Amino acid sequence: MAGSTYGTLFTITTWGESHGPALGVVIDGCPAGISLTDADIQKFLDRRKPGQSKFTTARKESDKVEILSGVFEGRTTGTSISLMVRNTDQRSHDYSKIMNCYRPGHADYTFDAKYGFRDYRGGGRTSGRETIGRVAGGAVASRILNHLGIHITTYTKAIGNISVPDSEYNYDAITDNSLYMPSNNYAEKASSYLKECMANKDSSGGIIECVIDGIPAGIGEPVFQKLDASLAKAIMSIGAVKGVEIGDGFQAAASTGSVNNDAFHSENGKIYKETNHSGGILGGLSDGSRIILRAAIKPTPSISQEQNTVNTDGENITIEITGRHDPVIVPRAVVVVESMAAVTLADLIMQNAVSRIDNLEKIYR
Repeated sequence: MAGSTYGTLFTITTWGESHGPALGVVIDGCPAGISLTDADIQKFLDRRKPGQSKFTTARKESDKVEILSGVFEGRTTGTSISLMVRNTDQRSHDYSKIMNCYRPGHADYTFDAKYGFRDYRGGGRTSGRETIGRVAGGAVASRILNHLGIHITTYTKAIGNISVPDSEYNYDAITDNSLYMPSNNYAEKASSYLKECMANKDSSGGIIECVIDGIPAGIGEPVFQKLDASLAKAIMSIGAVKGVEIGDGFQAAASTGSVNNDAFHSENGKIYKETNHSGGILGGLSDGSRIILRAAIKPTPSISQEQNTVNTDGENITIEITGRHDPVIVPRAVVVVESMAAVTLADLIMQNAVSRIDNLEKIYR
């Protein structure tokens, strides 16, 4: 299988399956000398692990990380960092009833079409548990960004049609509720909506918003490796994501140039924008203001309602999916979006270091 590696200078390669012995990531290109412990990584993994609330799968996994290489006496050595999380609560028998049919909304059919074979136990490499490696890699990338004064805040903007207005954001509330929403009031409304979905044997989607502060102007590349294009690719590579927008996104299509353009002004020799419709990116390069992106997450495809499908013999059948599944993916995907953004930024910042000769002169002269 190709395509399990992401990045150019700072790279992550994820490995493992949902019902295999373990999952993990190999990280290449991490600079030496960064303070890194299993606790730094674990706090990221704890945000995506199952069993956090009644709105997540009941699968009981501690998702405890093991650092296998690349760290000595609490600091990165500059060599490959290998991280592993063992699976301890697989119930492969839950999937025996669907081993010969294609679940609606899943990659069962497309995986079979490509490889002529698939691991039906929880989806194998297409399972949401693959994101463990992404999150562990993102935790390391975030350590790099923290050294540079770059900070990422990610949260649930909306669950279904319950959306938190920008005017009512309270970032301190994000960790106060199990849905990771920046408003406890709207989190209660979303919880009521999710209870209705569960009562109807249904699921919900939502929107994750990610804001990035501290990025200097000029990060990214102006053609194929644009910062917004790279972020979009990284976020779209997450299995449940069906759309990404930067800044005003699709609302810009209904705007006008006089409104959508962000006017510049200078203050004490520094250039600022008066507005931020662009979401912090112009011409594929960061413009020095806050970067804002949103990811649209589809409803969990595993629902216990009866659905029409086809088996591997091409026969029309109906199925009811049983087992342990999240009624909403969004809250656990918040840290996944944050992690992929962190990996992308760390990689592009490293590439940017060689974009000007004076940068090299600072190091080597």
